[in-house]
Parts: sequence; C-alpha cells; structure tokens
Amino acid sequence: MPADTSQTTFRRVMLKISGEALMGDANYGLNPPTVERIAREVKSVHDMGVEICMVIGGGNIFRGLQGSAQGMERTTADYMGMLATVMNALAMQSALEKLGVFCRVISAIRMDEVAEPYIRRRAVRHLEKKRVCIFAAGTGNPYFTTDTAATLRANEMACEAIFKGTKVDGVYDKDPVEHDDATRFDTVSYDEVLAKHLKVMDASAIALARDNNLPIIVFSLDEPGGFKGILAGEGTYTKVHD
Repeated sequence: MPADTSQTTFRRVMLKISGEALMGDANYGLNPPTVERIAREVKSVHDMGVEICMVIGGGNIFRGLQGSAQGMERTTADYMGMLATVMNALAMQSALEKLGVFCRVISAIRMDEVAEPYIRRRAVRHLEKKRVCIFAAGTGNPYFTTDTAATLRANEMACEAIFKGTKVDGVYDKDPVEHDDATRFDTVSYDEVLAKHLKVMDASAIALARDNNLPIIVFSLDEPGGFKGILAGEGTYTKVHD
C-alpha cells in the first residue's frame, strides 16, 4: 500500500548535505555512526511517501578549491573532488540499504561498475518507484560546485524544494557560532542572499534556483527529526524564495 503523502508539504525533494556533515567529530573522512544517523533521517522522510533525491559534497575527503590553491591544476583538483563525492554517495547508499531503503547512486562521470550513468528519464523512473537517488560526481564538469549540481538535478527531476542540511537552523545575517547577536531569517529572497553574500549556496546555485522559482529550505541536520518535522509543517528553518 503506498504511503500517504497528504500530510507532507512536498511530494519530491532534493536533500543537499556537505561532505563535512559525514565526518561527525572526526577531522577527516567518514564517521559510520554519523552516516547511519543521517540515513535514518532520510528513511523517516521516505517512509512518509516523499520521493527523495540527494547530493553529497566531497569536502570531508578532498576539496578541489583547496587543491588548486596549493598549486594543483584546477581542473584536475575538481575531478578529484568529484570522485570524493562518489565515495560519500556509496557510503550513504550502503547505510540506506541496511535500513531497507532501495537506493541508486547515479554518477555524472561514467563508472559503470559502481554507479549508474546519469540518464534523466531513468532517474525519474527510480523516483517514481520510490527509490532514493543519490547524484554523485557533481555536474560532471570542473568549476561547478555540488551546490550547483544539487540545484541542477533538482530542476531536472522536478523537485518541489531543495533542503540544505547545515550545522545551524537556518540563514543568519552573520555567523551565529562567532556572534551572539546574529539574527536568523525566517524567509529571505534570492536577491537578498546574493546582495548580502549570505552563505547559503554559491551564487550560481542561487541564481539557478531563482530563475526556476525553486525554494531552498535551510535547516539543521544535527537536530534529530528535523528533516521529517519540516516536511510535516513543523520545526525551525529559513526559506529562500522570491
């Protein structure tokens, strides 16, 4: 019997998380209990009948911009960063399948032994069959971040919103970790994010979301049940929209 989606705000969403979110308290790499905790959050939303796409960054393993800053050729560094996102995607796939959630890793760079190539219509069909789709290797092109990849895939998959999981419960006018007087926005426009240089996503991702009227919901991934709560119309978050 299909799950009832009448109690949820959105029917199909994109969840974007950073690679650093998978590190837990470690300084590098993957922390399996943290990966499993996030997988349980995803499963709780999947169980509501929501179709889920995911994009995971690679900064916990390799960050292309850092590599190029240290003298590595930028294109090579970016491709290495893309490979890091595939490793994270495979780890998340393993954690989700352990919980009984059917999942597909779909890579923008062909590596047929470990992931499916990106074919839009096939990916849409996976979502219709209630499989979680994890899009890996960014856009497949250097000079684009995983934020831009998430926004691109969200538009291609006809997602109704992007959920950006962070360490804080929304968008602030300044870093709330460093400033006690930081103010959280309940809602903020795309143009304000760009004009005020608010650290939501990079400028090309924000512009792509704005041009396609795709809302971005920024919430805390560290808050247990936060992802599910927002879809049920509860919780604390910032909505970026027109």
